[in-house]
Amino acid sequence: MAEWEPVIGLEIHVQLKTRTKMFCRCENGFGGGPNTQTCPVCLAFPGALPVPNGQAVEWTLKLGLALGCRIADRALFHRKHYPYPDLPKGYQISQYDEPLCVDGRFVVPGPDGDAEIGIVRAHLEEDAAKTIHTGGATGRIVGAAHSDVDFNRGGTPLVEIVTRPDLRSAGDAKRFLQLLRQTVIELGISDAEMEKGQLRADANVSVREVGETDFRTRTELKNMNSFNHIARGIEAEVRRQIGVWESGGEVVQQTLDYEVKSDTVTARRQKEEADDYRYFPEPDLVPIEPGRELLDRIELPELPGERIRRFESQYGLAHYDAEVLNGSAALAALYERVALDGVDAKATSNVLMNEFAATGVDPDAVNADELAKVIAARSSIPGETFVRALAESGDPDFRAETYLADTVVADTSELEPIVDRILAANPGQVEAYRGGKEGLLGFFVGQVMRETQGKADPKVVNGLLREKLTA
Repeated sequence: MAEWEPVIGLEIHVQLKTRTKMFCRCENGFGGGPNTQTCPVCLAFPGALPVPNGQAVEWTLKLGLALGCRIADRALFHRKHYPYPDLPKGYQISQYDEPLCVDGRFVVPGPDGDAEIGIVRAHLEEDAAKTIHTGGATGRIVGAAHSDVDFNRGGTPLVEIVTRPDLRSAGDAKRFLQLLRQTVIELGISDAEMEKGQLRADANVSVREVGETDFRTRTELKNMNSFNHIARGIEAEVRRQIGVWESGGEVVQQTLDYEVKSDTVTARRQKEEADDYRYFPEPDLVPIEPGRELLDRIELPELPGERIRRFESQYGLAHYDAEVLNGSAALAALYERVALDGVDAKATSNVLMNEFAATGVDPDAVNADELAKVIAARSSIPGETFVRALAESGDPDFRAETYLADTVVADTSELEPIVDRILAANPGQVEAYRGGKEGLLGFFVGQVMRETQGKADPKVVNGLLREKLTA
């Protein structure tokens, strides 16, 4: 039986959060009433001419630098033709063979080393309008009763990032997209919320036998609206293609939809090639020639991938901890402020990733110095008090002393009479424990904790109970 490997490349679309659209002065934003953010330019009225958004150009260059791309000396806008109702002009203003950013590399840190994903290009274009399919079971055009078009989204600045086919598993693709999304957010150029369509990803998928160097026929998976769905869709398509090849068939190049409920893919149409779009230079727009002055004023922050590796080396964290903490710039910043106060790095990581994250408190709202005192004193305050402190750590008047005054009861002379009383009140459970039902230890611990209002030291209580129950 042949051993197969997936070959995966991604096409990612990122909406830029500029104040206005790409080629007109209409407000750029999510949530307005249908067709209320439009004008003659984005509705393609005769005689209306496009004017490029300078901020969008600069932000695309910023993203290109973050992706390790070479910035072109000269870039052109092209007309990309296709006859969909969400394109009022009958074409999209995009970039073709002279994009702004080319030949990049994006490094994804992993537990077993770095994965370097090649970036073919990052180019700037305008988004299409949003088609809303009504009726039918899937919300897609197949089976829909009718379709409406909201042109508010039409003309939104959109960056398309095309990777090389360097990914070898659905999990790798998911991690790449998660890190890319966090990078885009921290660059300040997009909110990248997938549920709002601000970040969308298509996957080009093929398989080949391990050891092969050539590429086989690929398919394109579209319309996946979460990282988990993208990973599951890739896995489903990999299974399908392996089945086709092993049965003696041929994979056909086509565009596919992933059906979440059935965990299968369905064909939408034959995959278009560049010739189908009839590209030609946009005659109403001059070439873009990014000058050295513009590039020199673009400053990049420390990027999430770089910060993950620094957290591992500087704080001695495992890769998993560093990756989770850097899923949010605010959480990473809070971690550093607490750890630099002298609190144990691993203990801080555990608290922030688990109990603190569960509270939903905004890390930016937390006084790190006060939180550091609480985390450092965790072993000496009751568990309920500790959890309450975390939940209230975002309050403006949050002070550690409020919670540190509530100390754990660890004195055995105080706890022993309580333990004796609990055991005397539950003779049946005592007999059952001694008969082999050791899981009842948790019952006794819970009774003591309730009696002491959560202030007893669980370790001391456990020790006392085991001693007395085995006597």
